Amino acid sequence: MLIYRYILKAHFAPFIISFFIVIFVFTFQFIYKYIDNLVGKGLSWWIITQLITLNLAWMVTLAGPMAVLIAALMAFGSLSSTNETVIMRSSGISTFRLVLPVLIFSGVLCYGLILFNNKVLPEANHRTKILMTDIQRTKPTFVIEAGRFTDDISGYNLLVRKTHENSNKLEGVFIIDNSNPVYSNTLTADSGQINFSKDYSKIILDLFNGEIHQIEKKNPNGSYRKIKFEKHIVTINASGFGFTSSDENAFSRGDRELSADSMRSIVNNIKTGYFKDWDNTILQMQALVKEFSEIKYDTANLDSSEIAINKLKVKSLINRYKGFKQKYLNQTQVLKANDKQANMYLVEIYKKYSIPFACVVFVLIGAPLGMITRKGGFGVASGMSLGFFLLYWACLIGGEKLADREFLSPFLSMWIANIILGIVGMYLVFRDSLNINRLFKIKKASPKMV
Repeated sequence: MLIYRYILKAHFAPFIISFFIVIFVFTFQFIYKYIDNLVGKGLSWWIITQLITLNLAWMVTLAGPMAVLIAALMAFGSLSSTNETVIMRSSGISTFRLVLPVLIFSGVLCYGLILFNNKVLPEANHRTKILMTDIQRTKPTFVIEAGRFTDDISGYNLLVRKTHENSNKLEGVFIIDNSNPVYSNTLTADSGQINFSKDYSKIILDLFNGEIHQIEKKNPNGSYRKIKFEKHIVTINASGFGFTSSDENAFSRGDRELSADSMRSIVNNIKTGYFKDWDNTILQMQALVKEFSEIKYDTANLDSSEIAINKLKVKSLINRYKGFKQKYLNQTQVLKANDKQANMYLVEIYKKYSIPFACVVFVLIGAPLGMITRKGGFGVASGMSLGFFLLYWACLIGGEKLADREFLSPFLSMWIANIILGIVGMYLVFRDSLNINRLFKIKKASPKMV
């Protein structure tokens, strides 16, 4: 037990340090990426702090496994550099028993991250979405970057020379309007103001002191009009402007804003609803077949009125059959769409478990590699960790793309990195106790005596 406590102590301090360093790196990267959208837009520091704090949730999810890998490499590299692992193994303690306390620690951390991914992360993602929507409602200029074209609006390209932090005023407005199928309009204005309509469904641009240049799309050398104005109002549909109108579904949760249990319930509802509709279709088809069997095909004994009624019935049944045939084709398309939607949720479900389980896998990789390299420094450990984590993340992203295209099952796409690295880690941990190298040794023949 003393040895286990000693190994855990050697692992715990590097883990804490590595965890906060990784969090700091992710936070710095986030700020660097979005600094142009956050600073200079009139947002208070409290709002910016809220955005950064809410985004810490996904950083914690990734920082946990990375810190475990770095700490395992540092701890066992340091113990190995001072020959402490050699002494422990020579006293009869196997590599697996040396790694066991860290494995237990990583298992507990894995369980904690699973709870975090299902309780905290979805709520943080949802609150981030709400906060971003609220910002865009009060600050339409938030998604406009001065000096750069904004092409998020369908049919419009918008360029603004200058925006104001504390108001929605614009300076040096240039708009290319391709929403009209016949004419192309180019608008320029010295200044303007941007706002949303009361129901947030429209963007209203009030332009001042400008010109409208209009030409035909099919015949650029044809008619040309130039209109000068002191004030002109442009109304644009708000969809596609990075904004969703505030109706009852405005804050409906996406797949990354739901727990695994909630997504399982959605997947079950998708499948149950489809199969229920399919069962009803089968019952209706059986009733149609029964009605076909009751038709009188021998019309020799029927009078003219009965024959006419029989023909109408046959025609009606044929039309119903064609309707069922079209419904079958539609349901085939619905089945494909439902499978794609269900796979999207299943990928997110498995991701909530596969990333935390990487803590266990990275211990199996990091501990024996630390013993082999005999390097306990942070630089070596972080460099090797970055390589493994990039490989892991590439497998995760690639697997998600393959799952979306239905080349891989959602489970395999999210767990393939853990499976491959886990097998490699198990080999590194148990290679001495299993004597695998001896299986491939060729016994040399002894030299003959002359």
